[in-house]
Amino acid sequence: MMSAQRARVLGAGAALALSALGASACGSSSGAGAAETVPVVASTNVYGDIARQIGGDRVKVTSFISDPAQDPHSFEAGTRTRLALSKAGVVIENGGGYDDFMETLLRGSGSKARVLNAVQISGKTAPKGEEPNEHVWYDLPSVALLADRISAALAEAAPGDARTFSSNAAAFKARLKALEEKVAAVRAAHAGDGVAVTEPVPVYLLEAAGLVDRTPEEFAEAVEEGDDVPPRALRDTLALLTDRKVRALVANVQTSGPQTDRVRKAAAGAGVPVVPVTETLPAGRDYVAWMDGTIAALQRALA
Repeated sequence: MMSAQRARVLGAGAALALSALGASACGSSSGAGAAETVPVVASTNVYGDIARQIGGDRVKVTSFISDPAQDPHSFEAGTRTRLALSKAGVVIENGGGYDDFMETLLRGSGSKARVLNAVQISGKTAPKGEEPNEHVWYDLPSVALLADRISAALAEAAPGDARTFSSNAAAFKARLKALEEKVAAVRAAHAGDGVAVTEPVPVYLLEAAGLVDRTPEEFAEAVEEGDDVPPRALRDTLALLTDRKVRALVANVQTSGPQTDRVRKAAAGAGVPVVPVTETLPAGRDYVAWMDGTIAALQRALA
């Protein structure tokens, strides 16, 4: 769940982009039109890479958030983002409150692109009274569903290449299936083992591996919302590590603060393996290689 503070930052950036461009960009061409390739816009390079693997050389992908050193929650839209959206044939957003700036920009861009919302496509919902976990790119079955929708959207924009898109999507899903088999192997060996997390970013993957997140709920919620962690929740989280009550700490290294840094240091001091995760693709890796590396790191930590 994105904090109100983070949402304000994103919203302000989007509003700036809209006012800066004014009405002139609204006359830009939308959709693939007569272009040789389908213009695709993705909120992050995670979705941009998936679109590129399915579209191949028949797509031109723009990813708004692509710097692995950037905190995705602090993204501020610039004037080029709305222009890219106005020309897009397909737009891929995460949804679920993660990248609300996309909705703001789309409303003012005049875009007629097919918009794919990964959270909606996943079908993931939260129990009554709870906030949904929007980090669906760590859920391999959800990514497979998205791949099919991307293939269909690209085929609609470029019918002549529909067979290519379908074939590429099938190949991509075969690679996902291989990842799922590796996750199943972790589950067979370590189901029920406890882990701690600095944020709920990788929880879908951990659940698929049969691991139990023992992090105090108040800790994860505070970090996710950008708030100070309650003292008791911080003490309890540190105790999980210093008393070695968990097998590993899975830490989002793309966002950090004094309290999460303290937790990581406690893990290192106690000899608890730290598994680094990120919210966007590291440089030089595609989606499958990225997930494969994360699964391998998890296996090593639990061994």
